Amino acid sequence: MQRIRPHMTASTPSTTTSPATESPLATAARPLVRSQHHIAGRWQDAASGATFAVTDPATGSVIAHVPDGAAADALAATDAAHAAFASWRAVPAKQRAALVKRWNDLVMARQDALGALISWEQGKPLAEGRGEVAYAASYIEWFGEQATRMNGEVIPAPVPGRRMFALKEPVGVVAAITPWNFPAAMIARKIAPALAAGCTVVCKPAEDTPLTSLALVALAGEAGIPPGVLNIVTASREHTPGVVDAWLDDPRVRKITFTGSTPVGKHLARRSADTLKKLSLELGGNAPFIVFEDADVDAAVEGFMAAKFRNGGQTCVCPNRVFVHDAVHEEFARKLTARVAALKVGPAGDAASQIGPMINARAVEKIERHVEDAVARGARVLTGGRRLPELGAHYYAPTVLENADATMACACEETFGPVAPLTRFGSEAEVIAAANDTPFGLAAYFYSQDVR
Repeated sequence: MQRIRPHMTASTPSTTTSPATESPLATAARPLVRSQHHIAGRWQDAASGATFAVTDPATGSVIAHVPDGAAADALAATDAAHAAFASWRAVPAKQRAALVKRWNDLVMARQDALGALISWEQGKPLAEGRGEVAYAASYIEWFGEQATRMNGEVIPAPVPGRRMFALKEPVGVVAAITPWNFPAAMIARKIAPALAAGCTVVCKPAEDTPLTSLALVALAGEAGIPPGVLNIVTASREHTPGVVDAWLDDPRVRKITFTGSTPVGKHLARRSADTLKKLSLELGGNAPFIVFEDADVDAAVEGFMAAKFRNGGQTCVCPNRVFVHDAVHEEFARKLTARVAALKVGPAGDAASQIGPMINARAVEKIERHVEDAVARGARVLTGGRRLPELGAHYYAPTVLENADATMACACEETFGPVAPLTRFGSEAEVIAAANDTPFGLAAYFYSQDVR
């Protein structure tokens, strides 16, 4: 068996002093906080020395300062990943699988602390933060198992005396660009399969939630993933384009995997064409939720609550447009409004909280703009419809609107927040046309007794 040099690191947890008034959530998460790039097995500052602040969306207080990377840092990460590729791809699949599964074990051993870190920097309720850790680990575990199952294929040859076969090979250096709304699950879903396949990785996490990604990379090193195989560069919103462009322009980066907005996905697709990179894109959604006249209304309400308000409505697959048949509209609207009005809004560390803060001021402003636009165009607020400044700058009340239509911003754009706009319909043909009247895809939901 090939011997693998374990990850060498001089990193220690962030030395930021914890104030005496620090919350239990912060105290639980603090030991996992890292505040440097991770390149070639070493924790290091940005080449420029610049940093930016990562803040708690519930309070606006600074959690940590991390490197504000640029093209030089991205190139250093690529150098490390490219140098490590030949040796990593040569590691037997069984051994790669063991290392990835060891990573999974370490992640689950720290589920509580990682869940607290997710909730602290992203704002989702603590139960959801812990749940996301298990969700992330499920990807790591599954792809660790798959490392030994990447079988080739023997093909009947058209010429006597010859054999034809196809083998699956790692593509090379993979650049992973991850979103803020699921900072553990999305990095795991991108990195675990790459490592299992024998690829090396450079990663740029979202500027709002880099700490979870840094913590996961630290655990991967603890699991024995060799230096240079997994590298991470953090950057502010201002400097992210410089980091990503360095990877787009570099022919050594053979694949881009991105989760985020559709405009950015289109940009990546255009730029990747120059170096013929492989692409995996998960982009924006505008999911319809349809309640037909024969639906179990109570079940539909429960289903909607689960689909819509997870992570405060900040998910790309959550319902954004709600179509309810005339025959059941009043009942559905009444029951849904009661459920939404009863949701507990508060900070992630409060065990009673069901909805946390939005990720930042831009998110709240977009939600507010969508609701104001809908009301101006004839929608009526059944509950919510306002900021909650008594809780903090980033809180918005869970909202139900009725009389929504396709002219409103909440129907045309992805709101990404706790807003449920209800639209009546009278026929199946009408609602199918309305549901499909969007350039987005990604998800759709319906409730009916007849699924044919």
